[in-house]
Amino acid sequence: MDLSSFLSMRHEISLLTIIVLLILAEVSIRQNKKSSIIHLALFLFGIHTLLGFLPMEADNLFGGMFRTNGLIHFFKNILNVGVFIVLLQSADWLQEKMVQQHKGVEFFVLLFSSLFGMYFMISAGDFLMFYLGLELSTLPVAALAAYETAKRKSSEAGIKLILSAALASGTALFGISMLYATTGSIYFTAISEVITASNLAILGFVLFFAGLAFKISLVPFHFWTADVYEGAPISIASYLSVISKGSAVFILMIILFTVLKPLMHIWENVIYITAVATMFIGNLFALRQQNMKRFLAFSSIAQAGFILLGLIVGNQLGTATVVYFVLIYIFSNLAAFGVVQAISLETGKENMSDYEGLYRTNPKLSLVMMLALFSLAGIPPVAGFFGKFFLFTAAASEGYYFLVFIAVVNVTISLYYYLLVVRAMFLRKSDNSIPFFRNKLYMRIGLIISVLGILLLGIYSPLYEYIFELSSNLN
Repeated sequence: MDLSSFLSMRHEISLLTIIVLLILAEVSIRQNKKSSIIHLALFLFGIHTLLGFLPMEADNLFGGMFRTNGLIHFFKNILNVGVFIVLLQSADWLQEKMVQQHKGVEFFVLLFSSLFGMYFMISAGDFLMFYLGLELSTLPVAALAAYETAKRKSSEAGIKLILSAALASGTALFGISMLYATTGSIYFTAISEVITASNLAILGFVLFFAGLAFKISLVPFHFWTADVYEGAPISIASYLSVISKGSAVFILMIILFTVLKPLMHIWENVIYITAVATMFIGNLFALRQQNMKRFLAFSSIAQAGFILLGLIVGNQLGTATVVYFVLIYIFSNLAAFGVVQAISLETGKENMSDYEGLYRTNPKLSLVMMLALFSLAGIPPVAGFFGKFFLFTAAASEGYYFLVFIAVVNVTISLYYYLLVVRAMFLRKSDNSIPFFRNKLYMRIGLIISVLGILLLGIYSPLYEYIFELSSNLN
């Protein structure tokens, strides 16, 4: 391996360097100066995010175990931007609550370790690298879900996540072993050339899909989602809802569109049924929620159902629409979670009824939340409308008209419960409304970036064309 080969792992090497520097900072900085680690971590990861946008050539390393191309490189950049927003929104919580408990740098080390695993997972060229990345991306998040050790719900969230993840991981590994048994290889390119629709291969796919469906929160593998989101710190709930879900969607798309392409007549039926169930279950259960974290949890389940409309297409158009939608979803969901986190940190209130009259006391936060919910609902002209429009167009282009009709019905359902929050903020009055407060700098920057993403992605059409061109690397 030469220097150019190592540069193909630029994301991984840069992030590993940041982890080492933060550990050294924890050892060398005095206790009364520990809060400076937050600024250091944000600065280093900001540089890491910017460096990620430098061009990179396609390459294969370690005998094909690790690979990168324009699309994989772009998706890592999407994850970096999302994690950077999460860090900005977490800074005040870490400053006020975690640093004094001597748990500042551990948060960054665990979060970056999880992201490190996601890098390897989406760059995997075989199932061994994929599985190592999957485990590394999951285990640190279980610790982060239980990070607020003084709260019983947080510890419960960590236990539920690690037990559910262990079961899902074992299921996926069992499926991988069956695929290996039928093809004699764990390399993606080799499997795609010899795999056939044998009973063992189909069972292997079903088990593998079930394992990844857990990370994406697809029905019926979604039962952990609401409880973990409610118990975990809000920043970790937002990380699970967008970063973890996005990386799992991307690697599932790679494997379906390339490795398991010969089984498309099998897995498209599985995707079809799962999409319908996920959209309906996510939306119908969201109607009943009063806690905002549980509300956004079921909303994220429903959004995962919409993503499947792009996955079922199985071509370059499907790839482009899925990547574009995930990018929009990251900005939209992080804006909503950012408002919830800002209010929870200031007042401790997390129920929908607490938001009544919010526009009269905090109009800017109300507008951010409204834009985020409108984008999640798919209301024009914000970006979420175009994301759903392209997904529906892609599915319709392959003749899935009834599935598109089902999706439109679910968009209508989701619009109702998103407007419940908007009604509470703008139309309801309360004698005990949330008082006015001013967000600190990092939170404001995180919300501004999210809002800009929601507004600009809807009108900057060349970005979709660019993603469509990159998608040719996959198909």
